[in-house]
Amino acid sequence: MAFGRNALDATGCRTLLAPMSADTHTPSGHRRDKVVLVTGAGGEMGHGLIDALSRDGRQIVAIDVRELDAGVRSHCRDAFVGDICDAGLLERINAQFEIGEIFHLAALLSTRGEFAPETAHHVNVGGTLNLLKLAAEQARSHGQSVKFMFPSSIAAYGMPTLADKRAHPVVNEDQFTHAHTMYGVNKLAGEELGRYYQSHYRKLAKDRHPSPIDFRSIRFPGIISSDTVPSGGTSDYGPEMIHVVAQGKAYDCFVRPDTRIPFMTMPEAIDALLRLAAAPKEQLTRTVYNVSAFSPTAADFERLVKQAFPGAQVSFQPDLGRQAIVDSWPEECNDSAARRDWGWKPTYTFESAFEKYLMPKIRARYVHG
Repeated sequence: MAFGRNALDATGCRTLLAPMSADTHTPSGHRRDKVVLVTGAGGEMGHGLIDALSRDGRQIVAIDVRELDAGVRSHCRDAFVGDICDAGLLERINAQFEIGEIFHLAALLSTRGEFAPETAHHVNVGGTLNLLKLAAEQARSHGQSVKFMFPSSIAAYGMPTLADKRAHPVVNEDQFTHAHTMYGVNKLAGEELGRYYQSHYRKLAKDRHPSPIDFRSIRFPGIISSDTVPSGGTSDYGPEMIHVVAQGKAYDCFVRPDTRIPFMTMPEAIDALLRLAAAPKEQLTRTVYNVSAFSPTAADFERLVKQAFPGAQVSFQPDLGRQAIVDSWPEECNDSAARRDWGWKPTYTFESAFEKYLMPKIRARYVHG
């Protein structure tokens, strides 16, 4: 089975046009294996998610633009090197597997997206559209909704001014959604596409499936990892400070000391995705949920870094462009809906995350390693 012909859409991605037949067998007649599809599997969130899904006995098919590490690959039923905008790749996956659930982690992130906004749109919106189409056709094939997990971002918010940010320190999911970055605009587009595919897809078609997608999204705050060296993301000033100072180097922070946005640790982010994925559909009152754990200032990061590494050298030299982006994100996100609907709760405070999660691995990596 294949999607048939493909065509270039306005983003430059190849869209998948022809519907599949309602068949769960491969062209050779063998029944397709039922799997979970994970895109962007090579990132740290992908690593942690695949490990957790594997421990739960799930059959995983992974996609990433690079070869997976051997340890991650060993947990996968199959792994494909390629692009989510590659229609041929998605046709191969469609033909081989019955997909019950998709975790769509692949994205081009905020800082790079501002240097190449059209490329960001191509990947983040065009690729998401392709995967939603794949999910809808899979649902049509095997007669059940496909669960589609979509990590969104605090970048979806856009506080008009710093004064507005300070006047509205806690923001819910429906406030100030006028993103200042292409990445944020793309994430909002993905949220709306998911809502459309879940509730309104092919509204006028006589043979439409009433709800092909079970779409669930989390707007993540900044994510702190003890394992991954930050790569210049817009919310990376805190994690960068920790990793750089731990190596005995001076750090020039690119935001003001009073800058405040919400953060959480990587294990908490993976736990949130799994909790939302496992929640009974009837308990969910939204398609998009905030989650967060703590909201330190950049000066709070400096304080704990200097406690952990006496003599650490940290200076604040704001970059006007990146500072403006961070100033457009709220100080805190109201995650009461996630707590009520599917039992979200953070594991750490800022201090306990630093002491119990970050420092043991950071010290082992840089001080003792």
